[in-house]
Amino acid sequence: MYMEGYARILPAVAATGRRLSREELLARRELGAQAAEAGFALRALVGAHLAAAREHWPGGGADGGDVGRVLAAVEQAVDAFAEGYERAQRLAVRQEAAARREFIDDLLYGRSDLGRLAERAERFGLRLSFEHAVAVAEGWVPYDEEDAVPRAVEQALIGRFGDRSVLLTTKAGRLVCIAPGDQGEVLTYFAKQAFAATDGGRVAIGRPQQGVGGVVQSYEEALSVLDLAERLELEGPVLRAADLLVYPVLTRDRQAMADLVLSALGPLEAARGGAEPLLETLSVYFDAGCVAAEAARRLSLSVRALTYRLERIHRLTGADPGDPVHRYTLQTAVIGARLLDWPAKSF
Repeated sequence: MYMEGYARILPAVAATGRRLSREELLARRELGAQAAEAGFALRALVGAHLAAAREHWPGGGADGGDVGRVLAAVEQAVDAFAEGYERAQRLAVRQEAAARREFIDDLLYGRSDLGRLAERAERFGLRLSFEHAVAVAEGWVPYDEEDAVPRAVEQALIGRFGDRSVLLTTKAGRLVCIAPGDQGEVLTYFAKQAFAATDGGRVAIGRPQQGVGGVVQSYEEALSVLDLAERLELEGPVLRAADLLVYPVLTRDRQAMADLVLSALGPLEAARGGAEPLLETLSVYFDAGCVAAEAARRLSLSVRALTYRLERIHRLTGADPGDPVHRYTLQTAVIGARLLDWPAKSF
């Protein structure tokens, strides 16, 4: 059916020397679009046009001019047919990309009817009745799905794991990987590739969650981990929500945490230079495992200067950073100060 009318064109062109009419060209383009929508391969269709040209080549001892006219008509017909085919292909690609983006937005924001969302997910290789986990990677610049970095990471995943019901996309400039919850090796490999492709970006991995809403929960966990990592200056390129559950617990009662920060660390504001230098000293001291020599090295101080600062903190707050009981209170308060952006923000 996609060759309809083609055999009649050749004798007419050979006899009159005319070019294809506007209506004939439009008909060829429409047939090309229909062939694309039906899923036929363009190479096979071009071959069919050439075969039909041989079969229906005008007879009657055509001279060289007739041959040239017929070949010109074949070229016109094939060109118009291919143009319609390619337009339909581009439209299909745009529609597929739009449908994919709409699905991803609905999935990660928890919008749309859950049952309908689960049906749409199967089209993109996800079975939302199972557990899924989400990893989010952010680099130094925002990324779009068409950028080289997401494509490189996707090719690495496909090359390593093939088709494992994994969806890689971008959202708000970050790379997002959704994988079955029992395939942690996929997200670990994604994290490795994303770290390399983003030139040292940071990756957060949410916990596996069940059901349609589980993807949203794991995604939001990963975003929260990235936010925590920035505020607390957490080290390490890959951070897992399962390893950082204490922080959401600490901030669940914001007012109680604010009271602890002010009670334990508020007196530091009376120090020369304000609370920030001494707060940084405590933070580095705790991060160094309360080893004075290591903390002094990280702060570019002598051990004696560090010891003086710790003694100053003890005098101002009444809490000794070297005492195990006091240390727990101070360390919790320091974490709370970072989470609440104190003393930059007052409360």
